[in-house]
Amino acid sequence: MPAHSSRFKEQALAAFAAITPTPGVAKPDPIIVADKVTRRFGGLTAVNVDHVEIQRGSITALIGPNGAGKTTFFNLLTGFDSVNEGTWTLNGEQIAGTPPHKVARKGMVRTFQLTKALYRLSVLDNMRLAATGQRGESFIRGLFPFIWRKQESAITAQAEELLTRFKLIDKKSDFAAALSGGQRKLLEMARALMVKPEIVMLDEPMAGVNPALKQSLLGHIKDLRDEGMTVLFVEHDMDMVRDISDWVIVMAEGKIVAEGSPESVMGNQAVIDAYLGAHHDVSLDEGRS
Repeated sequence: MPAHSSRFKEQALAAFAAITPTPGVAKPDPIIVADKVTRRFGGLTAVNVDHVEIQRGSITALIGPNGAGKTTFFNLLTGFDSVNEGTWTLNGEQIAGTPPHKVARKGMVRTFQLTKALYRLSVLDNMRLAATGQRGESFIRGLFPFIWRKQESAITAQAEELLTRFKLIDKKSDFAAALSGGQRKLLEMARALMVKPEIVMLDEPMAGVNPALKQSLLGHIKDLRDEGMTVLFVEHDMDMVRDISDWVIVMAEGKIVAEGSPESVMGNQAVIDAYLGAHHDVSLDEGRS
C-alpha cells in the first residue's frame, strides 16, 4: 500500500479511536447526521433509525440482512424516496425532502445495485451528462456555441481523465449497453465523480462483478478516501467489508443495532444473531440466494 494511502487510513482510524462503539454514537466530525428517520410501507416499517452519524473522510460500511432497510435508507438520504418522519443534515444543512438532483449538487452522490447507465448513449456521453452547471443546457444559451464550447471542452477532458483512471478510455465511443456488468459499475462510479462530490454512497458495488474486476473496484473505493472524500457503502461481501472499511454500521429490521470497527462488529453477538449466523468468518456472497 502506498504511503499516502496508509496516512489517510490512519487518519480515518484515529477519528474513531476514542469512540465507544454503540448504536448512534456521536462522531468527531460527521458529514451526515440523521435523526428519527422513519419510512413505512403500509403496516411495514422499513426504516426506523433513531440517530446515526457518518464520519467525514472515512469509509463506512452499512451491513445487515436482506430486508434490513439499507437501500431504503440510502434512497431516503439521497432524495429518491419520501420519509414519513425524521430529518437529516449534510454539512449541517437540512436536506430532508430535497430532490435527488439538488442533493447531488450539494455534494452527495450515489450509485445503485442495478446500474443506471444510459445504454443508448456512448460511455463518454454518459460521463459528460453528469457534469453540473452546464451553460449549454439553457435553450437560449445553447444557440450560441461561444458561450458553452470552452466549458464543454473542459468537461470532456475531465470525463476522459476519469475514464482513463477507471480503465474505460478504450470504451469511450462504445454504447454503454455494450459494457459488462463490472464495467458498468466502474462507469457509474466514474460518472459520480463528475459531480466532484464530498460523499459517495455505493449500493452493493460488488454485486454482479466478476473476481477480476473486484480488486480494481476495491482500489478505486480506497482512492476516494485518499482524495478526501467520504464513502458510505452497502455490501454483503464480508471480505470486502473487512478489507476497506474504517467503521461498520449494522442495520436489522430497519434499526441501527450495532456500530464499530470491522473486527469488533464481526465479534458482536447481536450482529452474529441478526446477520452473520452460520456465515460468520466467510464471505456472505457465497450464501446469498
